[in-house]
Parts: sequence; C-alpha cells; structure tokens
Amino acid sequence: MDDVLDELFAVVEDRKENLPEGSYTTSLFTHEKGENAVLEKLGEEATELVLAAKDDDHDELVHESADIVYHLLVLLSMKDLDVDDLRAELAERR
Repeated sequence: MDDVLDELFAVVEDRKENLPEGSYTTSLFTHEKGENAVLEKLGEEATELVLAAKDDDHDELVHESADIVYHLLVLLSMKDLDVDDLRAELAERR
C-alpha cells in the first residue's frame, strides 16, 4: 500500500506545482475557498464513511475510505507535509 500512497501523493504534488486544467486536484488547490474546500470535503467524506459503516456496506466503506485518504493527502500537501510525516507519526504510535 505504501507504493500506492507514494504514487498518489506524487500526483497530488505534481498537480499542486503544475495546476493542469481540468484536474479535480488542481481545483482543490485553486478553489476560492482555499483550504476550506478540502476541509469541507473531508467532513463530507467522513460523514459518508460513518454512514457506510453504520449500514454495513463494505463496498461503500472502501470507496469512502479511499476518498478520505485522497483528500487527506491533498490537505497534507497544502500544509507542506507529506506521506513520510504521516508514516513517522504512525510509527511513533506503535
């Protein structure tokens, strides 16, 4: 899974730097609400994740989990953090 997270984070970072038109990730970095757009998406996705878990909908739970991880990576990038920062924090909690 590390490879997938690293690859996805590299895409997020590339979108942040190059801001290609038509990219959803670019739209998050350039949204008029700034980082609030990503924070709102995280809140929305968290609610959807909770509802999927409550409904015992495994497919939707996986889908919403991926949405949470993606938006979290965008937020980390916005705050000049990266996947290694997340790994270090998780390693400390073992």
